[in-house]
Amino acid sequence: MLEILKQSNNPEICKPLVEKVIEKAKEFQLRFGRNPAFMEVCGSHTMALARTGIKQALKEYVNLISGPGCPVCVTDQRSIDAMIALAEGENRIICTFGDMMRVPGSEKTLLDSKIAGKDIRVLYSPVEAVKVAEENPNKEVIFLGIGFETTIPIMALMVGEAEKRAVKNFSIWMATKLVEPVLRYLLDSGDVQLDGFLLPGHVSIVLGEDSYRYLVDEYQISGVITGFETAELLSGIYKLSDLAMQGHVSIENNHPSVVSKTGNQVSQEWMAKYLIECDEVWRGIGVIPKSGLDLKPEYDQYNAKKIFTVTVGVPKKTKCRCGEVIRGLISPNECPLFGKACHPMNPIGPCMVSSEGSCSAYYHYMRESI
Repeated sequence: MLEILKQSNNPEICKPLVEKVIEKAKEFQLRFGRNPAFMEVCGSHTMALARTGIKQALKEYVNLISGPGCPVCVTDQRSIDAMIALAEGENRIICTFGDMMRVPGSEKTLLDSKIAGKDIRVLYSPVEAVKVAEENPNKEVIFLGIGFETTIPIMALMVGEAEKRAVKNFSIWMATKLVEPVLRYLLDSGDVQLDGFLLPGHVSIVLGEDSYRYLVDEYQISGVITGFETAELLSGIYKLSDLAMQGHVSIENNHPSVVSKTGNQVSQEWMAKYLIECDEVWRGIGVIPKSGLDLKPEYDQYNAKKIFTVTVGVPKKTKCRCGEVIRGLISPNECPLFGKACHPMNPIGPCMVSSEGSCSAYYHYMRESI
């Protein structure tokens, strides 16, 4: 498998693919008088497209727009403030993904709280939080549940493990997001003209190819599921360009080695068993109905929002335009703070913090083209 992935980055393979994409994009320009516009939904795609140089190579020919695919970035400011306030309580251990540590709250970050002495732990395997709770029976262990369908099944599994082990001092603060509702929001709003979606590889492993049929049936827009290596990304963009040129609408699976028609049935069963749809607030968007998942009422003993009372004020206003970046309305360099007041050592918004953030991708890999 590693050898195959290495081939996916082989210049002898990738350079001709770049030329083919440009050739197809020029055909589109001649016919429609503009560049084709595609949105990558996944934050990992955003980073990969910048890191591999694809965005720079195609910038004159294809409009690649970063969408709301970074879980940390789409979490609204009040939720971030609530999580930081949660960490300030006594006899608590907060477990989280690493990207969350430096996300700015209105007053501080989780990292600031950790430096001040609060017990906040970065976990690479979230299920470890249940073990942490077992090892610390006199403390409340709370996992900060950020993520899309890629990580949501793991949270359901965590509840199952806590239930099986009869762990009473473990809970999850759910702030998860779902892909379909936000794609529907973007298409219904009509704020961004799109000719197709580069659909997320990781999420699609769970959801499956057939889960995107609504894009074709209801919105008449194409989507291509693809992986994260250079050749995979270029192939996905080429397929989207070709579909747009033909005027043909379709969902194409460009990642068949790991993405099936119906997705991961076990993961879907775990989510259905423990979780229920709920309204969620998105940064820069507001409330999208039934766009998140929360624990079912019968599992309230593991629902941190039902166990703990957290009060937060009105979020501090800044000139950060992360909300517009994740909606595809502006590029990161159009934010007045980008690369000036806001940079990786002093992030003002989450898009500069997360390893999947659009601003971080631009800062590290695309400033020379700005």
